[in-house]
Amino acid sequence: MNPFKKHTAITEDSETNIISFIATDFVDGNTEIDKSYLRETLPLLPLRNTIVFPGSTLPISVGRKKSLDLIKSLGKKQRYIGLVCQKETGVEDPGREDLYHIGVIAEVIRVIELGDENFSIIVQAKRRFEWLELTQTDPFLKATYKLKEYVKASKEDKEFKAILDSIRDAMLHMLHLLGEPPKELMQTISSDTFSDMLISYCGTNLPIESREKQELLNINDEKEQAYRLLMILNRESQILELKMNIQLKTREDLSQQQKEYFLQQQIKTIQEELGGNTQQIEIDEFRKKALRKKWSAEVAETFEKELQKMERLNPQSPDYSVQFGYLQTILELPWGEYTKDNFNLNNAQKVLDRDHFGMEKVKERIIEHLAVLKLKGDLKSPILCLYGPPGVGKTSLGKSIAEAINRKYVRVSLGGLHDEAEIRGHRRTYIGAIPGRIIQNIQKAGSSNPVFVLDEVDKIGNDFRGDPSSALLEVLDPEQNSTFHDNYLSIDYDLSKVLFIATANNLNSIPQPLLDRMELINVGGYITEEKIEIAYRHLVPKELLNHGIEKGAFKIPKPTLHKIVEHYTRESGVRELNKKIAKIMRKIARKIASDEAYPKSLKLSHLHEYLGIEEHSRNHYQGNDYAGVVTGLAWTAVGGEILFVESSLSRGKGAKLTLTGNLGDVMKESAMLAMEYLHSHAEELHIAPDMFENWNTHIHVPEGAIPKDGPSAGITMITSLASIYTQQKVRPNLAMTGEITLRGIVLPVGGLREKILAAKRAGIKDIILCRENKKDIDEIKADYLQGLTFHYVSDVKEVLELALLGEKVKNAKDFTVTREEK
Repeated sequence: MNPFKKHTAITEDSETNIISFIATDFVDGNTEIDKSYLRETLPLLPLRNTIVFPGSTLPISVGRKKSLDLIKSLGKKQRYIGLVCQKETGVEDPGREDLYHIGVIAEVIRVIELGDENFSIIVQAKRRFEWLELTQTDPFLKATYKLKEYVKASKEDKEFKAILDSIRDAMLHMLHLLGEPPKELMQTISSDTFSDMLISYCGTNLPIESREKQELLNINDEKEQAYRLLMILNRESQILELKMNIQLKTREDLSQQQKEYFLQQQIKTIQEELGGNTQQIEIDEFRKKALRKKWSAEVAETFEKELQKMERLNPQSPDYSVQFGYLQTILELPWGEYTKDNFNLNNAQKVLDRDHFGMEKVKERIIEHLAVLKLKGDLKSPILCLYGPPGVGKTSLGKSIAEAINRKYVRVSLGGLHDEAEIRGHRRTYIGAIPGRIIQNIQKAGSSNPVFVLDEVDKIGNDFRGDPSSALLEVLDPEQNSTFHDNYLSIDYDLSKVLFIATANNLNSIPQPLLDRMELINVGGYITEEKIEIAYRHLVPKELLNHGIEKGAFKIPKPTLHKIVEHYTRESGVRELNKKIAKIMRKIARKIASDEAYPKSLKLSHLHEYLGIEEHSRNHYQGNDYAGVVTGLAWTAVGGEILFVESSLSRGKGAKLTLTGNLGDVMKESAMLAMEYLHSHAEELHIAPDMFENWNTHIHVPEGAIPKDGPSAGITMITSLASIYTQQKVRPNLAMTGEITLRGIVLPVGGLREKILAAKRAGIKDIILCRENKKDIDEIKADYLQGLTFHYVSDVKEVLELALLGEKVKNAKDFTVTREEK
């Protein structure tokens, strides 16, 4: 008896679906075959997307011509046909390569004629078979075949029973997911008598691909087949659960959208009743502001297009706020708005001199630019790069320049910047997109020709997010920045009237293409005299004001400032000096606030009380009593310094050169060059040849904790070695700097201003320099050179003639060979 209330026919032309799982065909378990009806060949009925398992009884609709011919040919003695599935559903007339080889022998129980050459047959699947060769293709397919053996699982196998129970549970769960199944169906599946046909039932009705069903039918072992079926059931159940959840969520989202739509419509109606639409008011306001803008026709066209796009958007939509922010940014930019430059050159010079001491080159360049602008009326602004040690006033100079020429001032710090979008901006497709820092600061300035300081341009980094220094190439190129493209703005903006001033400490870390686009101006460190003047004129009055001390109530005289600079600070700029002055002011302010007595003028004797013990001591010339000790000159980030090169000899196997003092590779190479020159010119210097074989050489540069490098100590090292080997005194109060070659040629070096000031502080009177450095000395103020005598040389021989006196040091060792002995 059929336990189900209804079933659907499986057509040879249609695909099975999930519904067939609920409205399924019955399985009665009858798989016996009357072999008297079997012949050597078997008629084949190809099916589309349908795999039938043994024991199933189901109706099949027949419509194809060959299939109809097969049904019409059936008689009482031929009731068995082979049901095989074809691989591709689109093949109308399947042949050998189009059919799976394993199918099911089915008995045709009944043939029902539906009219119009359509038939429906009811078949009962019996046994699996494998067809071997097609013996007939017309009028229908026939093939030789063999029956497939099937290994049944033992009824005592507990594992197999557990698998069947799991299959039953999975199938019932799947039926519940699809809807409320008929009670009779649930009872039948749950009954123990149904266990034998459970695999066939599920295999026939599962809504999976025919290829996977065919693989399941091909398995010859019942237990293995059950395992495979359970895996498929679990997978399909999970997929079905996901589909149900997605449908539920989609239904909820749709309901929420409908709710929001109705609410928005109500809000719109209320706003109109109250006297206007907020969206329309905003759009009208934007159009009024746009009329006052001095932008080009291209910008006006783009703005109107974007405004019309905003009109079509719902005010509650996220895109509306993005579009609103974009249009607001365009309106707030100062298109074609410029401040009027002050062409009073004398006034500009006064402002620059008032705020900054020194810096003559920078001031001169700004005044020149103003002069040309005054004459020509229109000029692209220069791109200046001020480089030098920290604390010398590079950044603050930008503000003074802006005031001097009557322009707005903006500053952006580029230190540690890694993301290229910080310069060019983010594209509007990104959430939270904003313009780059250039456009943001132009917007902040409110004019298109501000003084724009790009601070710390040498400290830009790069990583996977891009290279900001490459993005700056467009900003700082006068030929390109008239059409600067910001990714967020997507409209070209003219930056050619902006006066860009970049600041840097080290030019080596700036890419060469970026350096080429800038006009480099060196802002060197201050000498002691300049620091004293800066402190006296600027820092002390500023800190008096900052600490609320009345002008005239307290002062720091220049001798005291001199000691603060020399013994409490060690820098090229005045940043640390300002901190020391602020420290003094805090202590004075405390005494004034506490009604305690305090000095009206800070004397040298007060410094220990207000600043503590001295923090630094300057190196001073140490005399010429020892052979091999020579004074050199060095440049550091905090100014110039003198350094001592010491040489000594010790008995040994010879040819060993030891270098100490934390020297860099270049400085070590200078020492080796000096030693090789000494070897090759030993006879000229009256050095015995066997000395190099019996004595080891050691060169040391004191203050080993401080790294030292560079080629400028070359002549200092060769003078030190010549002195120790000849035991001759070095000229007193002499210092030197210069690079040497293997041939003994002296090459020019840099940092001379700082080096000369260091020499002057140390009490040096004579300085040896390369002849080519004379042009650098000529550019230094004459005040800085007073008391110094310069000796210009081109060869090491000249250096040694000037430096070595020919007089032996006290207790000299007898290393040399005299002219008479020779």
